[in-house]
Amino acid sequence: MTSLPRPAHAPPPPRDPSDLRIAFVIPCFDEAGAIARVVADCRAALPGAAIHVFDNRSTDGTAAVARAHGAQVTRVALRGKGNVVRRMFADVEADLYVMVDGDATYDVGRAAEMVALLLDDGLDMVVGTRFDDGRNPQTYRPGHRLGNRLLTSSVGLLFGGHFSDMLSGYRVFSRRYAKSFPAAARGFETETELTVHALELRMPCGELPVPYLARPAGTQSKLSTFRDGGRILRTILRLVVSERPLAFFTTLAALCALASVALAVPLAVEFWRTGLVPRLPTAVLATGVMLAGMLAQVCGAVLHTVTLGRQEAKRLVYLSIPATRGAARDAPAPLATAGPLDAARAQGRPA
Repeated sequence: MTSLPRPAHAPPPPRDPSDLRIAFVIPCFDEAGAIARVVADCRAALPGAAIHVFDNRSTDGTAAVARAHGAQVTRVALRGKGNVVRRMFADVEADLYVMVDGDATYDVGRAAEMVALLLDDGLDMVVGTRFDDGRNPQTYRPGHRLGNRLLTSSVGLLFGGHFSDMLSGYRVFSRRYAKSFPAAARGFETETELTVHALELRMPCGELPVPYLARPAGTQSKLSTFRDGGRILRTILRLVVSERPLAFFTTLAALCALASVALAVPLAVEFWRTGLVPRLPTAVLATGVMLAGMLAQVCGAVLHTVTLGRQEAKRLVYLSIPATRGAARDAPAPLATAGPLDAARAQGRPA
């Protein structure tokens, strides 16, 4: 007795973008002079989106101003932008997340274009890459631009990818990204972590150029070039050790091996000539350095296996979250919902 083939089931049809839940998530610290403008720009850019302001213990009334202009305000007690990002992704339920700083330096009017790019191309993250609009030469200072380029290039070299502005705070995320992001950073180094997470899981990402605007009068930046730059460098090093342990410890092992050989060669030449080892402590040091290099290589191999397991777990969590899809454009109607006979006829085969 033969059984009839079971009908195939199609995936759920794409949703219209207007039906998606879109949320602006805005980290703030002492931005009372700018947050009203940011909230108004968000409402104008995407009228149906929810606006969430996360106040990081401001002392200038930022929360009150944001609440007065209709934003939903959440107070985050732990200082640092990384702590705010962790809380934003945990607390807000949405299909798409538009993250923008509350200092009014980003053109929020481009949010609709960034959302459209994410939906049309099926992406998980779109980064608003900053460029100087030329109105104020001090807006995007050359030193900051150079530092950003160096840091972005180093991350691209270590983790792959071709981002041009790794430190941008203006991004759009899918729900898959937001709910699978294991935020560990505490401060401004969180943008580095956001970028590396996408590169590590090889998520589809895109970029859209946006002008970098001057801050409103009476407000000042909270960034410290050297302090925050040092934190970002430490974050990159930490991520290299945790996400690329084989490469890191292999490099360390190679350096130890070279140092050991450099110490041992003069001793070997002397032993060849005289049959004596006059500098025994140097010989012991060379042996110890070589053993340290071998141990580093073994550690790298073991940690590489652990890292692969962690990456697989992150990938499974990412895949467990339904993808955010917009309305299909010029897509043919799927045959999967039809029965086997209808599918056969549609393909020109006899029923």
